[in-house]
Amino acid sequence: MDEAYLKEMFDLEGKVAVVTGGSGVLGSAICWGLARLGTRIAILNRTPKAGQDLAKEINARGGQALAFPCDVTVKDNLEQAAEAILDAFGQVDILINGAGGNRPEATTGPEQSFFDLPPEAIQAVLDLNWTGTVLASQVFGRSMAARGEGAILNIVSVSAFRPLTRVGAYSAAKAAVWNFTRWLAVHMAQEYSPRIRVNALAPGFFLTAQNRYLLVDETTGNLTSRGRQILAHTPMGRFGVPDDLIGAVVWLVSPAASFVTGIVVPVDGGFLAYAGV
Repeated sequence: MDEAYLKEMFDLEGKVAVVTGGSGVLGSAICWGLARLGTRIAILNRTPKAGQDLAKEINARGGQALAFPCDVTVKDNLEQAAEAILDAFGQVDILINGAGGNRPEATTGPEQSFFDLPPEAIQAVLDLNWTGTVLASQVFGRSMAARGEGAILNIVSVSAFRPLTRVGAYSAAKAAVWNFTRWLAVHMAQEYSPRIRVNALAPGFFLTAQNRYLLVDETTGNLTSRGRQILAHTPMGRFGVPDDLIGAVVWLVSPAASFVTGIVVPVDGGFLAYAGV
């Protein structure tokens, strides 16, 4: 095997990646995966200490990372972060829109019907997943447009394709992000540069802080009925672990995917492929 050719295809050495929601379960794994390939990481998240702790860990192991407190639903926050990142690193090559999640208050169940979901909870889920992705793409996409190159990777969900029970606002928000991904891929290529690519990942079921209460019984630690149903409909028979995302992330943001834009890659253990029979 020509190792030099393989390295060139997937070379991310010295690139700068902005990761929103970077200190979350999935976001931190993405930060670590890219850092190990020599990518310089800008971690954006709402909780400064979590981002700073992750950056310290990455730097202690030979990587390069900085943390920037930022609420992706506030454009001024994003613009301030972008200015600081450009001052520190000089450029932005990759944007990974990882900030997202659901809220218990926007979830239906025995104690809360669809008709009683608070409008502010629904709006908060839409803002975090959809609006935050759009605003971050505006702010960091601008510098990509100026340079004529870059890669944007949005994180959607299998619920963008098969709306899941109980999480209507979350499913709708992720479907909107997937639609926006395709729109932005065309817009950036036609209006600015064909070297700016926009794609998405659709993770299947990973245990995170946002969904654990739906999948695992807090008292017993056993799977809930919902958790058992999910595994029964996942051909690989397990939940994803964060590192399962890294290979797809690296491919989509690297030169190996230079002619790939406007697609979504499910990382779901076969969930979307299985009809249930």
